[in-house]
Amino acid sequence: MAPSADLRVRLTPRAAREKVELRGDGSLAVRVTAPPVDGRANAALEQALAKALGVPRSRVAVVKGARSREKTVRVDGLDADGLRERLRRL
Repeated sequence: MAPSADLRVRLTPRAAREKVELRGDGSLAVRVTAPPVDGRANAALEQALAKALGVPRSRVAVVKGARSREKTVRVDGLDADGLRERLRRL
């Protein structure tokens, strides 16, 4: 079975520009330009995280909090250590 890791994300939709940044508590703050309508903000979140982490878009999925600003996102193909290493590069 392939490794996977979960991370907490605070999403801000309708931002002026897209940005992914590490917060002091170890979670991520992600800003996307897409509105929170019909899942567009979640799709933009998954795309932005995939690009920032250097993984294919298909390996990133919102698994909890689809209708909330606080979300849990699962990244397949990376274990917790690999995910932490990539987050340090942000």
